[in-house]
This record gives sequence, C-alpha cells and structure tokens, in this order.
Amino acid sequence: MTHLDLAEMETKLKTGTTTVAMICKDAVVLAADRKATMGYLIASKDAKKVLKLDEHIAMTIAGVVGDAQTLERYLKAELKLYKLHEERRMPVKSAASLAANILYTRRFYPYFVQLIIAGYDTKPQLFTLAPDGSVIEEKYYSSGSGSPMVFGVLEHDFKDNMEIEDAKRLAVQAVAAAIKRDIASGGSGIDLVVVDKKGIHEFSDAEVSKMYKN
Repeated sequence: MTHLDLAEMETKLKTGTTTVAMICKDAVVLAADRKATMGYLIASKDAKKVLKLDEHIAMTIAGVVGDAQTLERYLKAELKLYKLHEERRMPVKSAASLAANILYTRRFYPYFVQLIIAGYDTKPQLFTLAPDGSVIEEKYYSSGSGSPMVFGVLEHDFKDNMEIEDAKRLAVQAVAAAIKRDIASGGSGIDLVVVDKKGIHEFSDAEVSKMYKN
C-alpha cells in the first residue's frame, strides 16, 4: 500500500471504536461506544455500532463506516430472503458463515471492518470475523482501537455462565474503561443490547448510566 493510499484511508469516516460482546446465562450481551472519527476530526458523537440484523441476531462494527453499512444492508437482505424461502429464521452460525463468505470473496480488496455477530436461536452464540473472512466462535470478544483495555477487564472479571445483570454491568464498565484511555473511543454514551430467546432488547442512556462504577 502506498503512502497516498494510507493518507486516503485516514480521511475515511471510521468508527474509531470500542465494542464488546459476551455469552452469559441464557443470553448474549453486546455494547459499544458512539464516537466516529475522520482523521483527527470527531465526525459523530452518536454513531450506532450495535446493529440489529434480525429479531434474534445483532452485529457490532469496527472499521470504515461505509464498508460496515454496506455489509449491514447485504446481510439484512440475505436474512430476509432466507426467512421468506425457508419459512424460518437463519441460525446464528449460518449468518456468521454467510458474512465470512462475503468477506472472503473480497479478501484481496477487503472491507475494512472487524465484526462480531451474536444472537440466540437454540442457545446464545458469538462469532468474530476479520476482513479476510476468518470466523471464530468465542465466549467473549472485543473489537476496535479500545479493545486492549477491554480485554484487560474481561480477562479479569469474565466468568462462564454469568447472570445477565452481571454481564450487562461488565460490558458497560469494560467499554467505559476503554473510553477513559482510548482517544478514538467515546461519544455521547454507551449502547447496550441483550439478545435472548425473546429477542433483542436495547437499554436507555439512563439505564446504562446506572451500571457505571462510581
């Protein structure tokens, strides 16, 4: 990649980003900050980085915003077509495989994104995807520039089969820790989403603010 190519990439709208997702007891919890940057400019303080793909699947995004939005539209359309044709919802693992196949076909001119696809069908599941199309199932994961700080929190505090309320607080506190140290993360608040057997649940800023440590 030439110096000119790198300079052009720096001016693209990016999510900067701290995202996190984790499996807990009977659900998966996702959270993200809201800052989007364009070089050294804060382009938006309200960028949405936890996206609803279907009633049972959500996706977090990190990387170039245009690439992420294109993949969101692509995946939503494919999930709707599957539901119409098969008369049932696409399994979470199949949705992750579909996204991986899309990314793999563009691996030599990739989408500059890092994705987490998570949801609930027969159980909570979480998959991470890289621009080359690799897909890995995880119990917890973080993406974006703030992820080193998040992993430090999760490695210390994450436990298997956590209660949902504990997992919600941990996700919010992990993103908050990254915001304090990562210049590319921040914005007007933290988005928090839970996916369980009843579907996708989003939480208000007031509810999320109660989960911060004093």
